[in-house]
Amino acid sequence: MLSIKQKLKQNTADLYPAYFALVMSTGIVSLATSIFNYSGIARILLYLNIVFYSSLWLLLLMRVYFHAKLVLNDLGNHKTGAGFLTLIAGTCILGTQFIIMFPNNPIALWLYFLGVALWLPLIYTFFSSIIIKQQKPSIEHGIDGSWLLIVVAIESISILGTRLWHNNIVTGRTLELFNLSMFALGCIFYILLITLILYRLIFFRLKAEDYVPNYWINMGAVAIITLAGAELILTHSGLGITVDFIPFIKGMILMFWILGTWWIPLILILGIRQHICLKVPLTYHPQYWSLVFPLGMYTVCTFELGSILHSSAQIQLSTVFLFIALTAWFITVTGLLRRIYSTLISRQLK
Repeated sequence: MLSIKQKLKQNTADLYPAYFALVMSTGIVSLATSIFNYSGIARILLYLNIVFYSSLWLLLLMRVYFHAKLVLNDLGNHKTGAGFLTLIAGTCILGTQFIIMFPNNPIALWLYFLGVALWLPLIYTFFSSIIIKQQKPSIEHGIDGSWLLIVVAIESISILGTRLWHNNIVTGRTLELFNLSMFALGCIFYILLITLILYRLIFFRLKAEDYVPNYWINMGAVAIITLAGAELILTHSGLGITVDFIPFIKGMILMFWILGTWWIPLILILGIRQHICLKVPLTYHPQYWSLVFPLGMYTVCTFELGSILHSSAQIQLSTVFLFIALTAWFITVTGLLRRIYSTLISRQLK
């Protein structure tokens, strides 16, 4: 019979690197419900997210302790390395939940510092590892939508930093410039990465398993860029150095929002092909949190852009997507709970 230590070692070996997408998804759906004044649901999702975040940290630390070499191999892998950046985005989105629902809460500040502190080593370890390795996959096998988590992580830092500046928790031109710079850096990375991803999609054959939810991040990444820019505009209107860039930012986020909207029908078509035409079964996998997050992010960014542009059509559209995102979150979390239950039952039978 296995000891507790052996069971923990066995159960954490294959922990999905991008599992903090669960925190990202729950956090953004919570923020979406908060915007539409469903404060009870938003608060429940916040408390659930604290549990998810703490549990995933515990599992990740155990995996690092028991399987440090596996973790480093995953971080330096073209297919899995970018998944670790969900840790940064999840941290910052949870911090944004705190600052919106509990203004001036110091937890948000500490989560911001943690997010920035994690971003520096993770992003440079990932890039340096895949650059210096001798054996590299072709672009056909080495890149997919998960690489856009690079953009999501960067923009999540900008959003939380902008909220901290707005609430006067941290002030100064340095933070303002940093938030603006992170927004711009995310835009640049999206343009670079989506070019490679589109090239891979258009010029290489896709297998049934390649039509994964990760490609929803194609839309989710532009949605979070739109939200980060909208936060800069709403926060700095008439204030600070950012005010000089507001017309530019407004044009940029409208362009990115249009691109994100364009992605939705195409990704739906690919999903229908995967599950109906190619008959890939629709079963729970952590990757599906990469579908929930873009839906929630699109809801929030559409609402905020509609507020900036005084567009009632966009605000109405965001209302529709709120219920789509909530439904997607509920279905996915139900799948997670069923997976946990079936795993526990199977272990008891053994």
